[in-house]
Amino acid sequence: MKEGFKKLKGYPPVTDREVKTRAAAFRSAMATRRSVRAYDPSDVPLEAIMNCLKAAGAAPSGANMQPWHFVVVTEPKVKHRIREAAEAQERKFYEAKAPDAWLKVLTPLGTGPEKPFLEDAPCLIVIFERKYGLDAQGKRITHYYTRESTGIAAGFLIAALHMSGLACLTYTPSPMSFLNRLLNRPSNETPFLILVTGRPAKDALVPDLRKKILDEFVTFI
Repeated sequence: MKEGFKKLKGYPPVTDREVKTRAAAFRSAMATRRSVRAYDPSDVPLEAIMNCLKAAGAAPSGANMQPWHFVVVTEPKVKHRIREAAEAQERKFYEAKAPDAWLKVLTPLGTGPEKPFLEDAPCLIVIFERKYGLDAQGKRITHYYTRESTGIAAGFLIAALHMSGLACLTYTPSPMSFLNRLLNRPSNETPFLILVTGRPAKDALVPDLRKKILDEFVTFI
């Protein structure tokens, strides 16, 4: 066997029928996923969050550098500070920075500068993109395809949370540099997104949106 390699595991032989059944089941499950802005404040099991994060950590990455860091925030005081800082940025966005065309496409979603879900949801998972690493002597370690890799890991996490029965919302106030300060993260990490997580509120509403059908976004050659 080639040095530094091991035998592939985790792919037992499956029939075409099983492949199609599994693919259809996953598609059906993910088709019910929605971005949720109203949350039940009750706690979610930390073990479930940890397992979802382990799934995210299994995502592929450039040269296997795994250039991400996740901060799980459940402390109410910290969530409050994040909300304050985020809403300050949002007010600037909605009052001055956002072009009219952007505000127009946001209107059907019912969004505004107020972000109560940052406190209502029991858990915020803040994802950081690690631009480069540091060895024991503080020397830089180059990371590759950091944004793409972090995005893939975030996708794994979103799917894992949904399959666990939890709702989430990808939230990206701009700029997000305040998160480094509030969460004590180093300068080689850049905030990628806040993943708001928890059980949806019983009276949660979501926009009546249409997703593209396969023919609209896929080309087979």
